[in-house]
Amino acid sequence: MNAPASTAQLLAIAPRPVPQALLDALAQRFGAQFSTSLAVREQHGRDESPFTDAPPPAGVVFAESTQDVADAVKLASQHEVPVIAWGAGSSLEGHLLAVQSGISIDVNRMNKVLSVNADDLTITVQPGITRKQLNDAIKDQGLFFPIDPGADASIGGMTATRASGTNAVRYGTMRENVLALEVVTAGGEVIRTGTRARKSSAGYDLTRLMVGSEGTLGLFTEITVRLYPLPEAVSAAICSFPSIESAVRTVIQTIQLGVPIARVELMDANAVRGVNQYSKLTLREQPLLLMEFHGSPASVKEQAETVQEIAGEHGGADFEWADTPEERSRLWTARHNGYFAAVASRPGCRCITTDTCVPISRLADALLDSVDEADASRIPYFLVGHVGDGNFHMGYLIDPDDADERARAEQLNHQLVARALKLGGTCTGEHGVGLHKMGFLVDEAGAGSIAMMRAIKRALDPKNILNPGKIFAL
Repeated sequence: MNAPASTAQLLAIAPRPVPQALLDALAQRFGAQFSTSLAVREQHGRDESPFTDAPPPAGVVFAESTQDVADAVKLASQHEVPVIAWGAGSSLEGHLLAVQSGISIDVNRMNKVLSVNADDLTITVQPGITRKQLNDAIKDQGLFFPIDPGADASIGGMTATRASGTNAVRYGTMRENVLALEVVTAGGEVIRTGTRARKSSAGYDLTRLMVGSEGTLGLFTEITVRLYPLPEAVSAAICSFPSIESAVRTVIQTIQLGVPIARVELMDANAVRGVNQYSKLTLREQPLLLMEFHGSPASVKEQAETVQEIAGEHGGADFEWADTPEERSRLWTARHNGYFAAVASRPGCRCITTDTCVPISRLADALLDSVDEADASRIPYFLVGHVGDGNFHMGYLIDPDDADERARAEQLNHQLVARALKLGGTCTGEHGVGLHKMGFLVDEAGAGSIAMMRAIKRALDPKNILNPGKIFAL
């Protein structure tokens, strides 16, 4: 299996020159919307990944319209300079890093709702809007957008990485929920893919091609996604278990019985301990499932009773129900803060995260061996997972100045991914490939598939200016 590239290996590629003529042209076109300030550039030269040594971009364009993005890309194309889209900066795999230098295009100011079609359950937004901003804009219409990766990520970034999250077991991922896109191509042309119709057989499915392309095939300027009616009844529950295995067996049986659970999240004892300290909670510090049920009052009651019975068979205890929005928010805020709680538990650390996904029947096999390896390593770690669809995250908390710790954590990651692939799974369930998983993608997809991806990239981006150095090497 291909080991993940080190920072030194990734930065060995010579940065591409950014001529002063381009910087002057961008300054003339964008004025105050363009910055070469070191502080601004450094802000756009890092994300939440373990890579800390990448150089910042040469400049940052703060785009406010589709035309802004198109003009910036056209100017960069003329000089064959890389462009990297920037949203919320919450990437975990190095997607946003300017490994070959270039210009960052920040779309945070493009955060408007362009149209809501409540009767058709669709909404069209600009890429800089975050998932929380989107839901705040439509909550008074009795609708919501369910994709919830935890961080308040931008919709553009979520589309680029094919994100999913806590609701995926019932509502799917960005792949199933993006209907149409407006895209700026490598030459600065504006194209549209897809429609608001729920299905189509017209030509190549360019929307699906763009979703998950991580900014390497085009920059999104408009995104149309599905909406869903707010459920009539919602109930959440937490349940503690004597072991991770008993919690996982509960999940597997729940899914195999066809219970339409909306969310089912796993937290190990390390993660529970962290959120107790970070969010001032008093949860029992054992493996825990956090569940949510959507539907009519009768169906929610039936689902909850079924799952409680299954959990009881596997030693589940201390069921705590949360039926009010305030109670549910308290529990889900703790889960969403799991990453930040873990990082705060070891001041100064960096987190190397995994996000493998396996068929639900093999979840216990993948997860339990990975936990045993992490325990033996003595590296602080935590485990959380959207286990209803076989997706889980190990987070290894390393001292960024300790090369040995970094190497051991990467080896754990290597073994975990190898196990997931052997069990019919994937190296990344939702974070994307970015820099960190480039080697793993070769193992998962095979040389033929990578060659096809390269052919698509070369055809659509012949100058290799769109987020170069990500997903695979040219």
